[in-house]
Amino acid sequence: MVRYIAPLVVVILLIGFLVIGLTRGDPRALPSPFIGKPAPQFELPTLKDPEVRIGSTNLEGKFSLINVWATWCAGCRQEHGFLLDLAAENNIPIYGINWRDTRPKALQWIAQLGDPYVASGYDETGRVGIDWGVYGAPESFLVSGDGIVLHKHLGPLSRETWEQDFLPLIEGGGASR
Repeated sequence: MVRYIAPLVVVILLIGFLVIGLTRGDPRALPSPFIGKPAPQFELPTLKDPEVRIGSTNLEGKFSLINVWATWCAGCRQEHGFLLDLAAENNIPIYGINWRDTRPKALQWIAQLGDPYVASGYDETGRVGIDWGVYGAPESFLVSGDGIVLHKHLGPLSRETWEQDFLPLIEGGGASR
């Protein structure tokens, strides 16, 4: 009898731990070790012109949004319209990091769907994405004018997410939470 009850008790305990784990916090939240710390230094060729470089120095002196995107990413297509709207509002420069993609496909994407970015760095190997702690695309980072990462968002950006998570940090002058 004990040999049947012991596995049942173990299974019930495991289910209990699973339920507790799933109900605590946001299951999509993957904390970034960079929140409140300097953004990783980087330099990449731009998507449109491999001879031109984009990097950390472009972010200095103003709030910036770094958006990691790729043509193979369904969530990137989902957020693209919002990024175009945000760029048109001209409130914050948006810099893209085209991650683990091919240059021809990425250029075609921008030509067809529009370009919300001040510039997009081309991270073909994913090295810069790894330095930023990117788990997958899309991911977006809010960086203060003094180069501090204030917020990281996983998944597609939306107006609601922007107003709830990003704007308070910008309007508060970058005071991190």
